[in-house]
Amino acid sequence: MQKADSEHTVEFSIVVGCYFEEKSIHEFHARLSKTLEGTGRSYEIIFVNDGSTDGTLDCLKEIFRKDEHAAAVIDLMKNSGQANAKTPGIAVARGKAIVLIDSDLQLDPEELPTLIEKYDEGYDLVTGFRKDRTDPLVRKLPSKLANAIMRKATDTEIRDFGCTFKIYDGRLVRAFEFGPFKPWRSVPVISMAGRIAEVPVSHHARKYGKSGWTFRKLFAYNMESLVNVSDRPFQLLSLACVVLATLLVLRVAGSFVMPQQILPRVTTGLLLNAWAIGLLATLAVLAMIGEFVIRNFVILQRKPAYVIRETVIRDAPELG
Repeated sequence: MQKADSEHTVEFSIVVGCYFEEKSIHEFHARLSKTLEGTGRSYEIIFVNDGSTDGTLDCLKEIFRKDEHAAAVIDLMKNSGQANAKTPGIAVARGKAIVLIDSDLQLDPEELPTLIEKYDEGYDLVTGFRKDRTDPLVRKLPSKLANAIMRKATDTEIRDFGCTFKIYDGRLVRAFEFGPFKPWRSVPVISMAGRIAEVPVSHHARKYGKSGWTFRKLFAYNMESLVNVSDRPFQLLSLACVVLATLLVLRVAGSFVMPQQILPRVTTGLLLNAWAIGLLATLAVLAMIGEFVIRNFVILQRKPAYVIRETVIRDAPELG
C-alpha cells in the first residue's frame, strides 16, 4: 500500500549502489554531499553494498556515523547485480523523488542540480544521457542496439536507457511495489512515465576497478527488459504469420487466373533458403516461449533477487 505523499519527509532520496568501491566511495560521498547541500533542498542518502568483500562496507558505516543525511546502509549477502541492488534502497526511500546514481565516479555528482532544475518543471522522470561516453566499443555497440529496442518497446525517445543518473517521481516508482520477489527494473517504470526529459551529462573512464557488466549480463538484462514491457509479442508474431500465409494463398490462387506468375519456377536453392528461414523463425519462437515459461517458473519458485545480511538505518520509516 502506497503512503500518502505528505508522509514522505524529504524531497529527494538518493539511492546509491556500491560494488567494490572502497577506493572511490569517500570521494563520491564528499562530492555528492557538497552538491546536495548547495541545492538547499532536503535529502537523504541510502547506500546499498552489493556483496562487496573489500572494505566498502566499513567505509559506508563510517560515512553513516559521520553524516546525518546518510539514512541507511544495507549490506547484501552476495553480489546480486546493479539493478537488483537498487531495490532494497528504493524500498526504504522516504523522498518525494528518488534519485539513482552509481558511486564509481564515472558520472559527476556536481551535475545533479541540472537534473533537479529540469525535474522542477514538472516532469515524471528526468534522465541523463552520456554525451561523450568513454566505455569501450564492446559496451557501446550492445547498448546502441538495446536503446533502439527499448525505444520501440516503451514508446519513448530516450537516447540512453543505460545511464544510471536519473530522477523519478516517487509515486511512479512506488506504484510498482518493488521488493526481493519483484526487483527494480527501470524500463517498465519508464514506459509508464507520462512526462520525460533528458539532459546531457558527462561520462568518465573508471578510476578504480572494472565494471561488473559483461556482454552476457547486458544481453540477459536487455532481453528481460524487453519481455517485461512487451505484453503482445505473440499477437504481433501471429499477425505476421497470417499476412505471409495470405500472400502465399493469393500467389497460388493467382497462378490459375493470371498468365504472369511470381516465382513461377521453384528451384532447389529457393527451397533451401525457405527451409532455413522457417527453421530460424521456429527456433526464435521456441526461444521466446521458453523465456516466458522459465520466467513464470522462477516467479512461482519465489526465489528472492537478493538477501539482506544487515541493515543500519536512521529514523526507520514504518513500512506498510
